[in-house]
Amino acid sequence: MRREADNNLSVCQLLVSFIPQTGSHDRTREQADDMRLLLVEDDPELGRRLSDRLRNADYAVDLATTRSEAEDWPDLDKIAAVVLDLGLPDGDGIELLRHWRAAGVSCPILILTARGSWQDKVEGLNAGADDFVVKPVRFEELQARLNAMFRRHMGKRDSALEAGTLRLDPIAHMASDNGEDLQLSRKEFALLHLFMRRAGQVLSQADILEDLYDLEAERELNTVEVLVGRLRRKIGKQRISTHRGLGYRLER
Repeated sequence: MRREADNNLSVCQLLVSFIPQTGSHDRTREQADDMRLLLVEDDPELGRRLSDRLRNADYAVDLATTRSEAEDWPDLDKIAAVVLDLGLPDGDGIELLRHWRAAGVSCPILILTARGSWQDKVEGLNAGADDFVVKPVRFEELQARLNAMFRRHMGKRDSALEAGTLRLDPIAHMASDNGEDLQLSRKEFALLHLFMRRAGQVLSQADILEDLYDLEAERELNTVEVLVGRLRRKIGKQRISTHRGLGYRLER
């Protein structure tokens, strides 16, 4: 049985490649951009360990452990990507994938599973997966595959965004104003990325919290006020307007 095949690999065997590696490059971590991922993994310990590694790489991560939980996930349209295990306790991950695609879910989906036969890979990719990775895998490879998947999903390698004299490249993790590099913290960069993706739109504090922080993180509205204030000091106060009772807008 396929479910049994997933279980035959012990938790320790699957986790060995997610243990932090020495000598990793900080630049690789900087390229991730606080984008929200949904991790669908039935093993709580593996899910926790992988979630921690992804959060350390500056992704916001939500964890679902069953098919029903993932299928009913709120605001799936705000998820940047899904990392999907196939051996779920209440149904097969392939069927969940087909359900999502039939329902119009368009975000990139990476299958991460212990199943490694060519038949499984063909079935998964034909069902709508954007990539198929077999456990165990080094975290650095998984992160590189996620970044490559994001580039393909954007439709071009030059994924830079522009708003007036501001320019932001989410893959290279660089931002500039009038050609001068901006020195931004990771959260400041993530906030500017959100504003530039939705330039000219008013974003509520709840919108910003939901995009920048995972569900398990403490969410306080004053966190947004402080972060917006810091970003204003670096790009110019007039660039981000306040709409009382509604939120903030990056002017085009």
